Amino acid sequence: MDMSQLSHFQALAELRNFTHAAERLSISQSALSRSIQRLEDELGQPLFERKPRSVDLTDAGQLFQSRAEQILLILEDCKAEISDDGQSGRIRVAAIPTIAPFFLPNLLRTFSDAYPKATLIVQEDTTDHLMKRCKQGELDVAIVALPVPSKYVEVEELFEEELSLVVPKQHPLATKKQVRLADVEHYPFVLLDEAHCLSDNITTFCRQRAIQPVAVERASQLVMVQELVSLGHGVSMIPEMAKKLDRSKRRVYRSLHGTKPTRTVAAVWNPYRFQSRLLREFREHLREYAETYLES
Repeated sequence: MDMSQLSHFQALAELRNFTHAAERLSISQSALSRSIQRLEDELGQPLFERKPRSVDLTDAGQLFQSRAEQILLILEDCKAEISDDGQSGRIRVAAIPTIAPFFLPNLLRTFSDAYPKATLIVQEDTTDHLMKRCKQGELDVAIVALPVPSKYVEVEELFEEELSLVVPKQHPLATKKQVRLADVEHYPFVLLDEAHCLSDNITTFCRQRAIQPVAVERASQLVMVQELVSLGHGVSMIPEMAKKLDRSKRRVYRSLHGTKPTRTVAAVWNPYRFQSRLLREFREHLREYAETYLES
C-alpha cells in the first residue's frame, strides 16, 4: 500500500460517501473506488460496508482507521520536522464562531506581516468539534472559551472578557443608570443555539444567582442575536470583543452592576504532536496579541 491509499481511505472514512470523498481528493469517483478496492484486496478484509448512497466502516475498517491516522500523522510530523526553518510552513488555526470573526482577522494579519512565508489555514467550528480535531492532530491551535475537557491537550488561558447586557435602544433598561441582573429577570432572552458554549456561559451565570433566563428565540450566529435584540425580540449578553466592533445605534450595551458575567478565552493544542519553530512563534505572537487585545 502507499500513502495515497491511506489518504483516500481516511477521506472516505470521514465523509462516508464516495462522491464527497472524491471531490475532496480531487480525483474521480472510479479512481477512488479502485484505490479502496486495491487496499481491501491487500488487507484481505472489506473495510467498508457499501450502501446505496453511503458507506459504513466494518470492524476491520474501524481498526484500520486508527492505524492509518497514526501513520499519516507521523509522516506529516516527519515532513514538518525536516523542513522546519522557523519561517515557512503551515499552521492550522481554528476558533469557535463567537471568537473567530472578532479576534482572528487582525491576529492573522499581523502574524502574516511578520512571517510572510507562513501559510495560515483558518477554520471555524463548535468547541466539541475543535477539541476532537485538536486531539486527533488535525489542528495546530484552537481558540475557545473555557471550560473545556483538558485530557490529551494543553490549555493556556489568554484573557478574560466581560459579557455585556444588550437591549434595544428604546428598552426601559437602556436609560437606567445601574442595571442589576435582577432587573433583567422578567425579560425574554435571545440566545445562540445550544451547540454554542456562550449560551452555557450565560445560563450558568444566571442560574447560579437563582435566575432562570427564558430563551424565546435562538440563533446560529452572534450577529443575528444582536439584530433580533434590535428588533425588540428580547435581551441578551454579548462578549466584549463583539461589542467593540458593533457600530449600530439601534441597540445599547450595559455593564451589569455587581458581579459581572465573563468568559475566559484560551488557546488549546496537542502537546504530543511535533511543535515546529513556526508554531511556537505563532503561539508567542498569540500571547502578545491577547495581552493588549481588549485595550486596543
